[in-house]
Amino acid sequence: MSRYFDSPLQVLQLSSAFLWLGSLLFSLGVYAAYFHPGHLPIASLVLMHSLVIIGPTLLKIGYVMRLLAQRRLARCQGRAACVFA
Repeated sequence: MSRYFDSPLQVLQLSSAFLWLGSLLFSLGVYAAYFHPGHLPIASLVLMHSLVIIGPTLLKIGYVMRLLAQRRLARCQGRAACVFA
């Protein structure tokens, strides 16, 4: 697993997935918790409100991963020693 994080390109792809997933979960949570016209069972309503918290958390994690991966890629630009598998 740690070898996966050795490559900044793979971390960049993972960060993009986190950003998309976080956006999707946040949007779904906001729509279902606040704008859905029907009534939801209490368990579903609690889940939708928790998505409003989980979604932005994934967005923040994905953004930090993206910044770190881009920084590592910029540092390796022009060096022959930075070969990514």
